[in-house]
Amino acid sequence: MSAKKIDVSKIGTKKTNRKLKELEGEAQLVKPNSAHFLVAGLQNKLDITIEGSAGYYLGTCMHGPKIHVHGNAGWYAGDNITEGKIQIEGSAGDGTGQGLYGGTVVVKKSCGSRTGQLMKNGTIVVGGDSGFMTGLYAFGGQIIVCGDVGPSAGESIIGGIIYVGGDIPSLGKNARKEKANQDEQTKIENILKEANIDPPSKFTKIVPAEKRFYRLDIGWG
Repeated sequence: MSAKKIDVSKIGTKKTNRKLKELEGEAQLVKPNSAHFLVAGLQNKLDITIEGSAGYYLGTCMHGPKIHVHGNAGWYAGDNITEGKIQIEGSAGDGTGQGLYGGTVVVKKSCGSRTGQLMKNGTIVVGGDSGFMTGLYAFGGQIIVCGDVGPSAGESIIGGIIYVGGDIPSLGKNARKEKANQDEQTKIENILKEANIDPPSKFTKIVPAEKRFYRLDIGWG
């Protein structure tokens, strides 16, 4: 089955997303011109290729699709997705994978600040560097950064793990460093192989210094 081609520049984001909801199999978005909110809220199983760069909130709140971006993405790519995959061949802006509940977000080059903030589960892979406060208030899941992270890595981290292949200039509150063991190194290498990213020789992991919990009635425990 050939991919359904949609020219985003002609019909805009809203009509593009409506058309995607009616499709099965494969779709190709051409001339995206960094449009915001592409593939927002989509719930059908669909393989989507974006021929160019996407804007803010790519794939926000989606459940199921696979997106391959042959370009860059703006802020909050993969915001609050529950299932599916986004692979970005270029770079991405701030807040990549924000609030992630499940699925995978891969950025082949570098990200801006606050990668994986408030994420609950799933996997974020960054082939290059990630900016300051990577993993801010993360509750769970894993972030794999092959390059360096910015200052205050793991700021106020509650759960989950951040793996860093490069430099960690400073840690945020409630974050501590450990050496990744061989089993973890092997697991990461398998994930990076699938993403076609060369792994660093070793990783340092950032984890919560103290386990914390949150209840609506009492706040932080």
